[in-house]
Amino acid sequence: MSNGRLYDGFLPGRYPFDAYGNGGFRFADMSHRGSLLALPSGIRAWPVNSVAELTDEAFDPIFAEGDAIDLLLLGTGADIAAIPAAFRTRFREAGIGLDVMQTGAAARTYNILLAENRKVGAALIAVP
Repeated sequence: MSNGRLYDGFLPGRYPFDAYGNGGFRFADMSHRGSLLALPSGIRAWPVNSVAELTDEAFDPIFAEGDAIDLLLLGTGADIAAIPAAFRTRFREAGIGLDVMQTGAAARTYNILLAENRKVGAALIAVP
């Protein structure tokens, strides 16, 4: 881990995002192309490229850490997109708040809530 690279697409720990765009993100002196999950356990690659690709399985890592997350910020890319009611229901039943917004807004909001040491996670779809 000392080489500063994602190991198997996972970096343990909580880090703010330094930048986003151009199909990826910068954080912890690294860059990553593609979408990301920022969870209490760490930041991991997320194989979702659009809202149309959201599945129950895509959200499984979030629910696996559900006790450590009060709010999930879902960044839907360059535009805000509607999330199917079934996903909203799953979050409500798990006791996790869900806030849907553009990826840039989600990354900025995540940074603020992280700095406040809130129990927050982010699922961010990369923007071009």
